[in-house]
This record gives sequence, structure tokens and C-alpha cells, in this order.
Amino acid sequence: MAGGTAVLRRTLARNRARLIAGTVLVSLHQVAETAVPIAIGVIVDRAIETGDVTALVVWLAALAALFVVLTSAWRFGARFIVVAVQQEAHRLRVEVAGRILDPRGVRTDLRAGELLTVSTSDADREAWILDVVPRVAAALTALIASAIALLWIDVPLGLAVLIGTPVVLGLLQLAAPLITRRVTAQQESTARAVGMATDLVSGLRPLRGIGAEATAARRYGDVSRGALAATMRAAKATGVFVGVSTTVSALLAVAVAGFAGWFALDGRISVGELITVVGLAQFISEPLGMLALVPGYYANARASADRLALVLDAEPLLPTGTVEPSGASDVRLRSVAYRSLDGVTLDVAPGELLGIVAYRPEDAEALAEVLSGQVPPDRRAGEVRIGGVDVTELGLVHARRTILVEPHHTDLFAGTVHSNVTAGAADADHDVVQHVLRASAAVDVVDAHPDGLDHEVTDRGASLSGGQRQRVALARALAARAPVLVLHDPTTAVDAVTEHAIADGIAAGRHGGTRAHSTILITSSPALLSVTDRVVVLADGRSAAEGTHAGLSATDENYRKAVLR
Repeated sequence: MAGGTAVLRRTLARNRARLIAGTVLVSLHQVAETAVPIAIGVIVDRAIETGDVTALVVWLAALAALFVVLTSAWRFGARFIVVAVQQEAHRLRVEVAGRILDPRGVRTDLRAGELLTVSTSDADREAWILDVVPRVAAALTALIASAIALLWIDVPLGLAVLIGTPVVLGLLQLAAPLITRRVTAQQESTARAVGMATDLVSGLRPLRGIGAEATAARRYGDVSRGALAATMRAAKATGVFVGVSTTVSALLAVAVAGFAGWFALDGRISVGELITVVGLAQFISEPLGMLALVPGYYANARASADRLALVLDAEPLLPTGTVEPSGASDVRLRSVAYRSLDGVTLDVAPGELLGIVAYRPEDAEALAEVLSGQVPPDRRAGEVRIGGVDVTELGLVHARRTILVEPHHTDLFAGTVHSNVTAGAADADHDVVQHVLRASAAVDVVDAHPDGLDHEVTDRGASLSGGQRQRVALARALAARAPVLVLHDPTTAVDAVTEHAIADGIAAGRHGGTRAHSTILITSSPALLSVTDRVVVLADGRSAAEGTHAGLSATDENYRKAVLR
């Protein structure tokens, strides 16, 4: 796939069966619509003027049959088209969601809110192309059928439609590029506003914590006004276009009807033929109007297809590794540079409980990202090895089983406490769950609610306090039993007593037996650092010192200021 045009072509190709069936039926509907004024004219000339009752009955029966064909063709044709549109929109939503949720990531500059818009609104709008094509085909069929009928009645009248229609449509298409540009700009600005709104809602608590609601609201107001202005520009262009096209189409129909009246007075056509011409002149305004609206419909579908292509064509962030892990739990970093990190070299021995103190928060964040294996190799320098294997060469499934990084800001899922704890270890039995609950001090969370482990957890863990969310997330990380576990500030929302209990629980739970697992604690908590085997200090993006927590506390003034509080 390459761009929006390819997305549209694929949509048409994989829905060709329903598209063809629907197009044929709605085109048949338009032919039947064209035949209605013709049939009425014939009834007037051959039955009413002649007083032939039998002919009247026959032609009325034929008219009734025509209406049966007309309504049936529309009903079933529209059903084929609607099913195709809805199924294609569903496919696109699933496809985009799959790309967004690809464990390897997706290389795009779109923010979370914009990705949400692409996977919903843009997927729906792109599928409109399956409605546009049948409508265009049906409108052209109606115009051709009307022109043939008018040519049969009077050649100049037919030529007026055959020649006038392409001229009108050609002139109207001159405005299509402007409409496309404005619709595209409108969709992009709306997506930015939705993206910012999503980010603001997800970050509402921190904003309230620092009193930044007013600033955030002003920023969103500016973006929203920009989206409104773009929407108004697109609506204005579309409105002017529709108004002009409707007027021109109506003038063409009036001209055809006017000439027909003149010809009837002059005796060139009969009364029945006059009725037919007037009926067709009124009828052709509908397909003309439809064709006039096509640029706007296509502009919406094309703009959405272009945005879908930004995601569907995007390359994965991470390479597809194929090497299986060795089973060892050692970690090795050599001259790693990423964001604020400036050549970090670090070794974690198998079974070691290592503490890392970063004087700058950005160093801690960057290190956690590097260890997670989610940083593309082209965005960092240096070497990262887990169990002796380069992290970029590990198959993603194996990498996830080998090293687990629990970030500082964690999310819980809608469900229960039990389902959240076992999210990464579906086979965890009752004893394992109880063990990790004790190690993370999350037993208090279970005991605090009558339903215990079945206590309902709402989306993002909003039904729990900050400390409860943090402990449940820690229990989930411990339950996964990853050979290498990285915890970034896992106890910032708990009290000192609970923090000491968690420190002892981590040390005993992961390092109290065979010491087969390695644990990295990125923290400045003295309670957690006191149970580590060794502490490495990061200063200015580099490894600045290392030793035991007790030794560094006694000899390093900077360490004491950062940790002892």
C-alpha cells in the first residue's frame, strides 16, 4: 500500500461483489425512475386522448409493475451498499487498531488522540467511497437514459441534455481542488483538537495537581477555535459549490422544459410527449445535483484515506528479531546514548538486585525506556544485551518474556483486582496470587473491600486510590515472574511503613531462593535501596558512582542529599 489512493483502490477491490450488485440495482432503479414520466406520457397519448379503456388498464398495470421494479431495485441495491460500507469501516477500524497496538510500535508522528480519530471517524469516512461510486454510476445512468428518451422525442432536446450536462459538470469540477484542500485541512485540525482533548482528559489529575487547568483550557481553546475556523471555511466552500451547482442544474432543467412547451405549442411534439419532457426535466435535476455533490464526498473519503495511509503504511518502530533468549538473566549496557543519557555503561549480574539512583528524573525515564526494548535502534546509540543477546535481535515475544519494565506511571484495566494481577500470568494459581499480593503489600487493597479479589476495578484504575493502584500494578509485575524485572519508582504513592514492607517483599520474593531472577530498582527510596546488592548512580546522563547503599550514604554527599530524606 502506498498512500490514500491505494487505500481507496483496495477498498473498492475487496468489496467488488457487493459493489457491483448494488451499483447494478441502484442504476436499474434510476432507469425505472426515468421510465415513469415516459410511461405517463404514453398513457396520455395512447389511452386518455383516444379514450381506449383497455389501453388505459394495460398501461396502468405496466406503470404499477414499473413501481414494483423501482422500489425493489432500490431496497436491495441500498442493502448491498450499506452492508459493504459498514463492513469496510469495521475492517479498517480493526486494521488500524491492529497497527496501533502492534507490539513493535508504529513509526508515526500522530498523537494518541489523532490515532483515535483515524481509527474511528476516518475509517467511517473512507468507506463512503463505496456509497459514492454507486451514486455516480446511478446518476450517469439516469442522465443517459433521460437523454436517450429526449432524443427519441426531439433531437434538439436530447442534445441539450447530452451536451449541457458534461459542460455543467466540467465547470463545476474546477472547484473540486479547493474543496479537497479545505476538507483535508478541516479534518487535520479537528484531529489535532481531538488529540489534545484526549491528552487533557487522560492527564487531568496531574493538571489539577499543579494548578494548570486554566492554561490547558486556553491551549485547547486556541486549537478548538482553529478547528472551528477550518470547519467553517470547508463548509463555506462546500455551501457555495452546492448552491451554484443546484442553480445551474435547475436552469438546465427549466431550459429543457421551456423549449418543450414551445415545441408543443408549435405542434412538433404531442401533449403526452410534453408531459414526458417536463417530467424528465424535473427528474434530471436530481442526478445532476448528485453529481455536483461528488467532489465533496470524494474529498472527505480521500482525505480520510490519506490519514489512514499514514498509519497503515507506517513502518514498525522495532525490527523483527528472531533469536531466542539464552535463559540467562544478566543485563549489559555499553555506551548507551538516548535522550538525556550520554554513554551509560552498566552490568547487572544474574540474580542481582540492583538499585539505580538518577539525580535527574529524565535520566531515569530514558533508562527505563531503553531497558524496555521499545526504543528503535536508530534512535539510540550503544549496545543493550539481555542474557547475552542483543535486544534488537530477540524475537519480540521472547523479549517480553525475558524482561519486564513496569513504568512509574502505570494503568490498570477495567475488570477485577484478580484479573489485573493475573493479566500477565493467566496460569497463576491461588498461591502465586497470594504470594505477590503479600510481596507488594496489596493484601490491604483486597482486605479493604468486601468482594476481595473480585472487587471491581474501573478503567485506568480510577476506582482505587493512587497507592492502591501502584500496589496492584506491582503485584501484576511480580506475578509475571520475568527473568529480568525493572521497576521505576514503584512506591511513590505509599507511606513509609508500606514502603519498607514492599522492599522486603521484593527482596524475598525474587531473591530469597535460588536467585535466578535479576531485578533493577530505579528509585531514590532509601527503603528500596537498602535491600539492594549494589547501587549505581547516574549523574548528567552517565554512570557516576557505584557501591552499596550504606557505603554511598556514608561517603557521598550528593548521594545523601538525593536519597536520605
